[in-house]
Amino acid sequence: MLKGFKDFILRGNVVDLAVGVVMGAAFGTVVSAIVKDLLTPLVGAIAKIPNFSDLIFTINGSKFMYGDFINALIAFLLVAVSVYFFVVVPVNALMTKVKKNPPPDPTTKKCPECLSEIPLAAKRCAFCGQVIV
Repeated sequence: MLKGFKDFILRGNVVDLAVGVVMGAAFGTVVSAIVKDLLTPLVGAIAKIPNFSDLIFTINGSKFMYGDFINALIAFLLVAVSVYFFVVVPVNALMTKVKKNPPPDPTTKKCPECLSEIPLAAKRCAFCGQVIV
């Protein structure tokens, strides 16, 4: 019974998933810090309102805290923007540099007699007249 558990735990996809969850949590903390400590104060400086949570209105004794919704919406947009510009764009640029395009299919071949470039479909060399098999 313990051997089966050990085999399950040491299987590659379980370990990969655990590493992915831990790295995702750590990355989420970094993104939250960027949004909370850098981007939100920047928006607050531009809008001259650092926190929208005080914005409310009341109808028949019910409070509508639309400021909290605005804060959540801004936080979501800032997270999306920061992930896109600080993760997606650099990773795409890196993958473009790393990825090598395969060479195009050849359209010519060398004549075995005179080594001139001739079309692939040629049956005779245009330069020396050699029959190409």
